[in-house]
Amino acid sequence: MIKHLALIVFFICAHAAHTQSGLESFLKPSQDSIKRSIFLKHLGNGYLPTKYVNFDLRYLIKYNQFEGVRSGLGGITNDAFSETYRLNSYGVYGFRDDRFKYSIGGGVRLDEKTNTWMNLSYTDDLQETGSAKFLTDGRFFQFFEPRLLNIDLFHKHITKALTFEHQPHPKLLTETEFAISNVDPTYPYGYVLNNDIISTFHFSTAVVSLQWNPFSKFETRKNKFVETKKGYPQFALQYTKSFRDVFKGNFNFSKLDFRTVYKIGDENTGASEITLVSGVTNGNTPLTHLYHAYPNNINKETVMQRFSVAGLNSFETMYFNEFFSDKFTTIQLKHYLKPFNVTERYKPQVVLITRYALGDIEKPELHQNVSFGSLKKGYTESGFEINKLFFGFGLSFTYRYGAYHLDSFTDNIAFKFTFNIAL
Repeated sequence: MIKHLALIVFFICAHAAHTQSGLESFLKPSQDSIKRSIFLKHLGNGYLPTKYVNFDLRYLIKYNQFEGVRSGLGGITNDAFSETYRLNSYGVYGFRDDRFKYSIGGGVRLDEKTNTWMNLSYTDDLQETGSAKFLTDGRFFQFFEPRLLNIDLFHKHITKALTFEHQPHPKLLTETEFAISNVDPTYPYGYVLNNDIISTFHFSTAVVSLQWNPFSKFETRKNKFVETKKGYPQFALQYTKSFRDVFKGNFNFSKLDFRTVYKIGDENTGASEITLVSGVTNGNTPLTHLYHAYPNNINKETVMQRFSVAGLNSFETMYFNEFFSDKFTTIQLKHYLKPFNVTERYKPQVVLITRYALGDIEKPELHQNVSFGSLKKGYTESGFEINKLFFGFGLSFTYRYGAYHLDSFTDNIAFKFTFNIAL
C-alpha cells in the first residue's frame, strides 16, 4: 500500500510543480505583478486565497498507517473579512479508521504593532504519540510532510485551548497556551499512577514557546513584520507544565524543549547545516508525552518493502516505536555539495548526512502493554541524498551503525526517495 501511495503522491506533486509553473506564466508581471507576488506568497505559506477566506492546503489529502487516506478542508478568514477578528476551522475524515475529526476556533487582535492575538479553539483529532512540537512552528508551512506516511502510533485527544500570540520584536515570536485535554490512546496502553493502571488521561497544561532568529533581517510592511533574509543560528525554546487536580488533570510533570539550527554557506554553492534538538521531562509522564527522536523506518522484512519517503529531519533507519525517552538529544549534520549544472533547469544535488541520538528513560516499568528500548548507548546513522532528480524527487541511502547496529546487514539499511520543492 505504501508503495502505491508513494506513486500517487509522486504524480500529484509532479502535477503541482507543473501547475506552479503554469501559474507563474499565467500571472505575468506585465499583467499584475503585485497580485502575482501576493498569490504565490500565500501559496508558499500553505494557503489558497479567496476574497474572504484563505483555504488551508494542509488538510486536503494526507496518508498515515492508522487513518489510511485522510482528507478534508480547512481555512481561516483574511484581512478582507476583518483585520481585528478571525475564524479558523478544519474538518477531515480518515477512511481506514472511519472517523471524522475537526477543529473550530477564532481569535481577536489585541495589539496591531506587536501582532498580539488571543485565540480560542476546540479540537477533536489525533496526535502522534511521542512527538514534540513547538507552538511557534504552527506559523510555518511545509509543503509536503513525507514522514506522515509511515506513522502508526496515535492517540485521540479532545482539547480546549486558549492561546496568546505575541511578537514584541521582529526577531522574536512568542506563543502561550492554556489547554485542557482528554487523551485516549488508539493502541493498548496503560500507565501506572498511584498503584493504579489508567488507560485514559486528563491534562491541564500551560505552555510557553519562543522562536528567536537574531540574525535574520526583517522589514515592516503594512504594520506587519516580514522576514526578508534568513539568518543563523536560529533558536526555539518551549516550557510545558502539566498540573494535577486542576480541571481534573491527573498528571503533574514539566517539560523543557530546545532546538537550534545553524547553517553556513548557500545551498546553491555548497552549505553545511547543524540541527540540535533536546528535551527533558520530569514527573509522571505517560508515553503520549515522551520523546521518540523522530524515527522513519517501517517494520517490514526487506529493504524494498521498507521503501518509502525520507523525512526532512528524521532518523531513516530507526524503526517506529523502537525507542522512547524522557530525556534526549539529537544532532544532525548535513553538507550540501554544489549542485550539478546539467542544464539550466536540471540541477541534481548531493547531500551528505550524519545523525546521532542519545537518550534515556528512568522508569520504563510504569508503561504497560508496550515494549521499547533506550537510547542511552547512542544511536548513529549516516548516508547521502541525491535530490532534485525529477520534479523535486530524489533518492536517499542511509546506514545504521554503532551501539544499535542490528545483526542482519539489510536491517541496518534504509533506501528511500526524497522530495524537495519550494513554492
